[in-house]
Amino acid sequence: MDMAKASIRKAYGEALVQMGERDKNLVVLEADLGKSTMSYMFEKRFPERFFEMGIAEQNMAATAAGLSLGGKIPFIHSFAMFVTGRSCEQIRQSICLPNLNVKICGSSSGLSDFGDGSTHQALEDIALMRAFPNMTILVPVDANQVVKMVETIVTYKGPVYLRINRSELPVLTGKDDNFQIGKTYVMREGTDFVVFANGIMVGQALEAAGILDSQGISVCVVNVPTVKPLNGEEIFLHTHGKKGVVVTEEHNAIGGLCSAVADVLAYRGGIPMRTVAINENFGTSAENYEVLLQYFDLTAENIIKVIKSFV
Repeated sequence: MDMAKASIRKAYGEALVQMGERDKNLVVLEADLGKSTMSYMFEKRFPERFFEMGIAEQNMAATAAGLSLGGKIPFIHSFAMFVTGRSCEQIRQSICLPNLNVKICGSSSGLSDFGDGSTHQALEDIALMRAFPNMTILVPVDANQVVKMVETIVTYKGPVYLRINRSELPVLTGKDDNFQIGKTYVMREGTDFVVFANGIMVGQALEAAGILDSQGISVCVVNVPTVKPLNGEEIFLHTHGKKGVVVTEEHNAIGGLCSAVADVLAYRGGIPMRTVAINENFGTSAENYEVLLQYFDLTAENIIKVIKSFV
């Protein structure tokens, strides 16, 4: 798919600085990965409000909880695998249980850290965070949407997990497009089938829909940037009159967007659903990101194959 691309990480870092200018209570904590997560931008502008915690995600999460109790708005950072995995207990006990106002940024999510392999690739992070009461989960589709998300969650009260891709992704939204927690966004209208997607898989779904349209199959593509809370009424609305549903995400099929949509559709029978996601696997290393997406069938071609399987 030939379209302009932009770095979600860079856009996130710039947005964090902009919001720091507006709200002096915003503070940033980092786990020794600032040049990767882009929190170094905030450190450069506001060194007195930046806390380098070292490779100690558990301590970072607990410290953020304390800062929140003191009236601050802490944003904590590490690779998605480590900020959710290593500090899982602290996020549960110290942040979600008391419903504190801590924002968790999981960078280099999914397969996007292609060179470091399975130990660094987060494919179950959404499942972990989704299981915790009070947690909100956001997955931006592009650089423009992540800016809107940062602006939104600074004033939103409660724990938020923001999942950031390491790579440059196609720009699919406008700088002035609206973002609201819990809303879904139709990226392409269609009458036969509907594809629910987020992150990098929205672009793959749009590519698939374009190809299928030339073959007489009409596919609606819906961006679902909020995995939790998922708007069940909007999911039902998008499925009305469709022959089938496909859910695709750069995450294990268990516990993420696929499971969230299945939970909603379980209350309404009669419409078949299939998934394009990681199936019971950890990641692996590769020479580039695209190789991994092909290896795990996270492609427009596979979405086309799955939609045609309905017919």
